[in-house]
Order: sequence, then C-alpha cells, then structure tokens
Amino acid sequence: MKHLENLLESNKSEANPEADADYQINPMDQQFGEPDCPFCLGLGFVGRELPIDHPEYGKLHICSCRLQRMHAEQSNALFEFSNLGSLRGLTFENFMPRGRVGLAPQQAASLQQAFNSAKHFAENRQGWLLLTGTYGSGKTHLAAAIANETLSKGIPTLFLTVPDLLDWLRFSFSADSESSFEERFEEIRQIPILILDDFGTQSSTAWAQEKLFQIINHRYISQLPTVITSNYRFNDFEGRIRSRLTDPEIVTRVDILAPDFRNPTDEVGHPELSSLNLHNKQKFETFSLRQNEAGMMAEDKASLKRALEIAQTFAENPRGWLVFQGPYACGKTHLAAAIGNYQASLGAPPLFVGVPDLLDYLRAAFAPNSSQSLDRRFEEIRSNRLLILDDLDTQSATPWAREKIYQLFNYRYVAELPTVMTTSRVPAELDQRLFSRMSDTRLCKVVYMSAPAYTGAGTKKSHSF
Repeated sequence: MKHLENLLESNKSEANPEADADYQINPMDQQFGEPDCPFCLGLGFVGRELPIDHPEYGKLHICSCRLQRMHAEQSNALFEFSNLGSLRGLTFENFMPRGRVGLAPQQAASLQQAFNSAKHFAENRQGWLLLTGTYGSGKTHLAAAIANETLSKGIPTLFLTVPDLLDWLRFSFSADSESSFEERFEEIRQIPILILDDFGTQSSTAWAQEKLFQIINHRYISQLPTVITSNYRFNDFEGRIRSRLTDPEIVTRVDILAPDFRNPTDEVGHPELSSLNLHNKQKFETFSLRQNEAGMMAEDKASLKRALEIAQTFAENPRGWLVFQGPYACGKTHLAAAIGNYQASLGAPPLFVGVPDLLDYLRAAFAPNSSQSLDRRFEEIRSNRLLILDDLDTQSATPWAREKIYQLFNYRYVAELPTVMTTSRVPAELDQRLFSRMSDTRLCKVVYMSAPAYTGAGTKKSHSF
C-alpha cells in the first residue's frame, strides 16, 4: 500500500498545476503526455512564452493532457488508501434523509439532522462528528458518504472500522508488513480526515483501549477532523474518550432514532432485548372495558376504566413509576404494552421485557461466547429511558436473581427513571426492599385491576390481554 506521505506529496506537487512552477524534469521520467497532443507533442510538459527576465522563464509545467490522467491515478490511489472498498457507492445522493415511509416524526427528524450534519462536515471539514444509533440506522452510509465526498476533492481520508484499525496496527508488527508500527500509527493519527466506524465493537484489551485513546486524544488536541459512528449509548464510552466527546466546541453529536433500514419488520427500532414487537396489537384502542361481559361486577368494570385512563395519562408524559396489580389475564400486560406502543409511535420505543426473560438475559452474559458483559447488559437495562417490566414475581427467585432485581429497582428509584410494572402479587408479597420503594406515593402509583381473568365468555368479540 502506498504511504500517506507519498500521496500527500503527489497531491501537493502534481495534482495542483499552480504548485508546479518549480518542477524539474527528470530525464528518466517516463510519464509522457498524449502522443497527438498539439501543445506538448507527447512530451507531457510545456513551457510558456515569457520575457527572458520573467521569473517563470524557462520553467516547464505539466501539460493539460496529462493532468486528467494524473488526477484519476491520484484519486484511485487515495481511494485505495482510504480502505473504503465496497462502500465507494455510498453517497449523499443515494441516502434517504427521511428514511422509510411510515417513520415516526421524531425518527425521521433525527435522520434528517444526521444527514444535514454529515453534509456540513463534508463541506467544511472542521471539528468532529459523532453519529450514534442502532444497527442499520444509516450511520455507516453517512460516514462513507463523507469519505467519498472528501476523497473526490483530493483530500486524504481514512475510513476504518475500529476492529480493522486494531488489526491494521497489529499486522504492522509482522515481518510481512510494509510499514513499521510507528509509521502506521502516525499515519492514522495525522491523516487529514479520519473516520472510525463501529466504535465500541473493538476488543476491550488494555492495549486496544490505550491505542484508541492515544489516537483520539492526539486528534482532539490537534483538532483534526474526525467522524465516529457507534451503536453504543453515550455513557458506554470509555471515560477518557467520553470526556472528549462531550466538548460542544469541537464535537457535533447526533443520535439517530431510526430503526434498522435492513429489517423492515422492525419499523420502530425496538431495543435489542425488548419484546414489545410481539405485543404490537395491544394498544389503547384495542383494550376492552368488557362492559357487555356476563358476570362482571360494576366495581370490576370501573377498575378497568380507571386503569385505562391512568395508563393513557402516563403514556402522554412518562414520569415516576406505575404498577398494574391484579389477577392473571385481567389486562395488566395489555395496558403496559399499550403505553410502550404509544411511546414507540412517537419515535421513542421503550424497553419492554418480562422479568423471567430479563434474568435469562443477565445469566446469558456469563457465557464464554457472549458478546456482552454482564455489567454492560445490566447497565443497558437499568438506565433505559423507559423500562416496562412484565410479570414481576420474586417469590421463587434465587438469591442472585432477587439481588439483581433489587439493584435494578434501587437504581431507577434513586434516579427517578420512568418505570412500568405488572404483577399478580400483592406488593407486600414481593421482596420487602421493593415493596418499600413502591410504597413511596411521591414516585409510585399502584393501580389495582380487580377484573377476573378474561376468558371470552359472554362476549361476541375476543381480545388479547
């Protein structure tokens, strides 16, 4: 691979005709011009008719017949160095700034903001741009579009996924490498524009963390234009790097809320652990008050109506805790899912998860082949903007499970993070540490639904609860 310093030198001395005034012809130079060129007659260089006392008299310049070919050769060399590969076709022109038809306004607006910020960066090439979002949300397309735009202007740009960057550095230690580690490391630190894709998927070894920090810190201090994309949440970045990414004077941060474009079945962009998509039909409009159901007591019907009204109010402005308590199949899960689906329709899908599934996810983090550590998985759950816990029951939980649930509750209680829970247990039957926090009426509202389990008997139309 051609070294960056050679590319920069050719960019300075060959691609710009104004910089060629002092170019001296090498007799061994075989880069001739076009054979039938009327200006240089195939030599590749031309002189200008000037007075003998003119400072440019006698100096040769690259002929226009060579410039186009040289620009093409330089462009190809820059693209090869950039590591874009198959991403050369990703441009601003073939990006959909508003995403798929049917995106929630908030999702489409975040995508438009990311597009505008990427375009601005490509045109001005100043500061840093941080794009975060889920898989398939458009981050890589926009990062590649920036690279293609800057490369088309002859600006050396390096596009690397972070795992590839680390592999690139490791390979420089091998005997087959054309560059030493120091040369390769310096090229990455000093490249005019560096684009780091998939930041956060790298190895967490101390060596990897240190090298990434050195690159980030150098470019931060030198204020070298840099683009970073990541599916990490901002708080998941390593502390030293996160502190630099919080500088509003240098860093423009855009959180893309759009869902995975490659997965049209997920039109909302649910969190990875969320099962809300399985409850997509459970909305406020489909909740039945069971007015015509035989055998329903008036107070039972009233409890359903009250629960529905409270759920709708909470969905409009999620604050504090909301607990739906009542018999199995009385409608608790339906209302919890309806809150989640309403928020998702606004472009802010919550994390909806059954407590047994939540514990399984945490246990799975212990597996040797797990892609997530327990700490990161737990942090992802407990700090979610809106958490909906279905089927809370600690009666049969192991001590480890009870402790994890308590830690989750305590964190969200202290931080006063919006939380919805459903349980068939009387709150006093739960872990007393949880009960004490649910008893705080300043933060938590417990809604009792006394309606019996729905069986469909006595009604003409069935509903799912």
